Amino acid sequence: MTDTKQILTPDQIADADLTGWKDKGDHIVASFDTGDFATGLKLVNLIGASAEEANHHPDITLTYGQVDVALSSHDVGGLTVRDVRLARVINDHVQGLNLS
Repeated sequence: MTDTKQILTPDQIADADLTGWKDKGDHIVASFDTGDFATGLKLVNLIGASAEEANHHPDITLTYGQVDVALSSHDVGGLTVRDVRLARVINDHVQGLNLS
């Protein structure tokens, strides 16, 4: 997985072993229970900073006690290594906040 604009196959996505993420075809999604709004906001801010650093931006929904994230490479119409990398970073943030 080196070409950042190459669309990944379903097998490549499965092989990435992204804990908590569901493959929806052209995007992957995950929901994180945060327990309260303030913790959810912390997670959103961490995701936002990482997304800016990677120049790859997810769709995020923050509600009381939950953060929902969808990742897709809109410029190529599917999933790429960029999505896998950001999903792993997001999972690291979740672990860092002791949410998993």
